[in-house]
Amino acid sequence: MMDTEILEMLEDIGRSSVARMSPAIQLKGESAKQRRDQVLTAIRRTILPRRLEFVAADGTRLAIEVSSSRVTDVFECETGPKPDFETEERDTLAEKLAQIVSGIATSPGPLQLASLRPDTAQEADDVGLTYSEIEAACARIDLPDEPLVALVPEQPEKPEPEVEAPEQPENQAGAAQAFYDGAERFALGRMLISASQQTVLQSDGLCADGQPLNPGQDLLHRFASDLAGWQADSATALPQLVVMRPSGGQGAGLALLRDGHETAAALHDARKLGAVVNLWKSLNSAVE
Repeated sequence: MMDTEILEMLEDIGRSSVARMSPAIQLKGESAKQRRDQVLTAIRRTILPRRLEFVAADGTRLAIEVSSSRVTDVFECETGPKPDFETEERDTLAEKLAQIVSGIATSPGPLQLASLRPDTAQEADDVGLTYSEIEAACARIDLPDEPLVALVPEQPEKPEPEVEAPEQPENQAGAAQAFYDGAERFALGRMLISASQQTVLQSDGLCADGQPLNPGQDLLHRFASDLAGWQADSATALPQLVVMRPSGGQGAGLALLRDGHETAAALHDARKLGAVVNLWKSLNSAVE
């Protein structure tokens, strides 16, 4: 590289550098393929021994040891079988690494990447898998198009004839209360609101009485009106969950569950989306 190219590179770094409050950076790939390319790029650009930790928006994690653009170990993976570098053949290792790299890429974005010092010194014979081997194996794995995740029940293709709405089963009527109770472990603040009386039945954390996010009567009335419009648009008696997250996945998110009688609202760290979805799944499993 010529001296002028080095100076230009340093100038570009200086112009694009911003202060960070944590060692993690954000990989803002909008599609699974873009996120996989970013993971592979991080591996290719890692020369000194480092522990690379990738965390998806739903909390899915991948932690690998990388040195000289080679993956030498896998500490933690939730998207595929963990490779055994001591016993498995290189082709098998490459396939497994491609699976877990593709798996973290298909998890909800954006990805958070932290580059940390490895816990132990690298062994002299620890050569690992090269970036080129992993990239070639990844190329053989087709990634799905970015899914459109809908957390509310899908509308039927053909509308049913209008009939008198049946009374809601007890297990559905109590879905909001169950969600409110279950959100205690991850919520920064939570509320249980009566749909008919437009009043707060229960609240705690940042949403408790006297706390900064406790709604006034005017805000609660407008919120109830929005929920009524939501109910009219959805035209379903099933419990519904909607999650609102800030752009970029940083900050606080809001999860709302409405069962027709009550509405539970949980304010949570945006990175706790996985906990919200897991609670929703557990409630559905209990009903089934």
